Amino acid sequence: MTPAAALEPSPARSATAEPRGTTAADRRPRLATYLASAIIVVVVAGFSVIGLVSLLPTSVGVLGAAYALFGIAALLTIQLLWFSRPTVRLDSVTSRVLLAVMVVLAYVPILTFGLNWADMPDFVGGAVLLVLPSRYAWTALAGVVVSIGWIYHVFGASPLITIYGAFGALFYSLLFYLLARLARMVHRLHEARTELAQRAVAEQRLAFARDLNDLLGLSLSAIALKGELVHRLMRKSVEQAKAELADITATAQRTLSDVRAVSHGYRELSLEKESRTAETLLSASEIAVRVHLDQGDLPVQARTLLAKALREGVTDVLRLDDVEHCEIDVRHRDGRVTLEIVSDGVPPGDPDSGLTTLSGEISALGGTATAKSGADGRFRLRVELPVPERLDTAASSDAEQRSDTESKRIRGLLPVVMGLMGSGATVHLLQVTTRAWEVALVVGSIAALLALQFSYFNRPSTPLRSAQSYGMLFVQVCLIYLPLLPLGPHWVSVPGLLIGSALLVLPPVAGWAFFALNIAAYAAIQHASGADTTTALFYTAATVMTGLAVFGLLWLVRLVTELDNTRRRLAEMALAEERLRFARDLHDLLGMSLSAIALKSELTARVLPLDRDRAAEELTEVLGLTRQALSDVRSVASGYRELSLDSESRTAKSVLAAADVRVRMEMLADDLPTSVRTVLAVVLREGVTNVLRHSRVETCEIAMRRTDGGVVLEIVNDGVERNGDRPRSGRPADADVPEPPGPRDTSPGSGIGNLSHRLADLGGELTAGVEPDGRFRLRAAVPV
Repeated sequence: MTPAAALEPSPARSATAEPRGTTAADRRPRLATYLASAIIVVVVAGFSVIGLVSLLPTSVGVLGAAYALFGIAALLTIQLLWFSRPTVRLDSVTSRVLLAVMVVLAYVPILTFGLNWADMPDFVGGAVLLVLPSRYAWTALAGVVVSIGWIYHVFGASPLITIYGAFGALFYSLLFYLLARLARMVHRLHEARTELAQRAVAEQRLAFARDLNDLLGLSLSAIALKGELVHRLMRKSVEQAKAELADITATAQRTLSDVRAVSHGYRELSLEKESRTAETLLSASEIAVRVHLDQGDLPVQARTLLAKALREGVTDVLRLDDVEHCEIDVRHRDGRVTLEIVSDGVPPGDPDSGLTTLSGEISALGGTATAKSGADGRFRLRVELPVPERLDTAASSDAEQRSDTESKRIRGLLPVVMGLMGSGATVHLLQVTTRAWEVALVVGSIAALLALQFSYFNRPSTPLRSAQSYGMLFVQVCLIYLPLLPLGPHWVSVPGLLIGSALLVLPPVAGWAFFALNIAAYAAIQHASGADTTTALFYTAATVMTGLAVFGLLWLVRLVTELDNTRRRLAEMALAEERLRFARDLHDLLGMSLSAIALKSELTARVLPLDRDRAAEELTEVLGLTRQALSDVRSVASGYRELSLDSESRTAKSVLAAADVRVRMEMLADDLPTSVRTVLAVVLREGVTNVLRHSRVETCEIAMRRTDGGVVLEIVNDGVERNGDRPRSGRPADADVPEPPGPRDTSPGSGIGNLSHRLADLGGELTAGVEPDGRFRLRAAVPV
């Protein structure tokens, strides 16, 4: 079974050949998995059957045949049902045990069958690359190849046969490894095809939460607390109440400005749209403008930043005097993208370029920005940004780096395997002829074939259904079959390369027809050259296997590349969508609320000296708007931000004391899980806000303690059920100002109500209500 062992490489599938553009993206990974499985079965089973057919005529009786059949079947079973399965853990104890069993099955029968069993350790060569760590795997593979060469030598094989067997061992070992590894890569990419996008979104949401906390959360909380304080001050000091209202108005206006800044910073801009706007604006100003856009495929951050720079640059141009011509040029090459805006205007003194406002963002991406007059008297604004293969932070995840490393290793081994095919064919030629011109002709044609294969068909970016590919396929046909004319019976080539490339390039029906035609032609050539039936069948079967292997490896490498690129596109799309959603939610949900808060705070301050009841109503609406804005902040942030329980407890104590509420606080000092600590901090914040809604609160007790099942936080106050007040809903806050007699709001509020869902997610429970003694108790229990 040796002659076939040195010919050619890797996987294939059945009738569909190249995946078409109409194939759904989510079906390609499954199709690739089926392809890998089918090729593994065909190649591995074909290898085993060829070995068995070569072995049985030399077996000693029925027992010898049964022994050989058992050994080959066991090796085939381990290879197909364990090492070739994508879901198997290769670093497990089971894998190492089965590798040891495979070593026994591959080497022990050599004592009985001799040279006829010498190729079976090829299974071991592929398995050691899969199971052992890299620092041991390649050494072990070298040991397998050397051992097979030694077996050939010990059993009296000629030097050429020995070299041929060693080439075959290395070829099939790498082939089995590549088939199994490619199938595993496709399976893993199929399972993790959205992992990168999810990580990008998670990273972006954390950034959102930080921005919301730094810019909005604290400001809105301050507005809410100051609003409750104004309620108390209305009956004590109108002047102090007006001062606090002025502070609320200023805080709301400042926060609204922050919202607009953050929203603008996160909203993705279109470079094409900005260029059209710039062209229209400049033309309307009677400036002749020329725009050239060659931006290529840019990440979201670079694209948006260039759009901002273009907007600022056009604004700078319009500030210049006597501008008649303007050129806008965007070019993307050699890993960098450049924006240039050149005009013939004269700067009025030393203009302050709008790009200075973007200098921080440009520097953060490793870019540069300049705005100055050149030697030709024209004013030039230039922004240059690097465009790495992955600009988004999530794309540098360990999982993707491992995937890239493995993909590069497979692409690197592909030409090695095909090179072994050519080397094996050359060694086989030396067994049938030693004429210098025949050897030179075969070596030259095989070298040209491999050069064409490596430089064209092996490249994942090569267009398949194209006139160029059909032309290259015709060149391959000539390089394989034209040497047949002078060589005659000494003709040796590697038609598996042609068959595999044709299955990839041609439409499915034409590809498989070409496959059948070449196999029939190869069998006819073998018969015409005088080969006996067994030898002709042997080489024909080997050509079928190598042709399918070439096709499968080429297609699977293309699929791995496509899936890898798809993951990156998914990550960028998900990130862009998340940024846009955040910007939209932040602006639409909070912009109106903050504007209303600022306006109503001013209105409250104006009517307070004239009508305290009207002022109280306006203030109640301000507090309702504030609580709604806080709820919107939490909704946009999606609960990703970690809060400090210690910081919240100190703030709560300070705020309650400022409101003349006697506080007794007992907190736990021991560490709690982050999720528990965060949710309890939110409960404490909302609980204190709820306490401040009740005007008659005099004492408040806050206690956190351990229980058998976890942690309990309780907030108890005496601010309800006083003076015959009855609960009622509909008012989000109370105020110590003259108001119609009637019920008051003692509900915990929407913020506390929403917390019940977060506690439930942790397996906890939130309860709130009035105790028999008239005190209001809020209790949060969380398992730890």
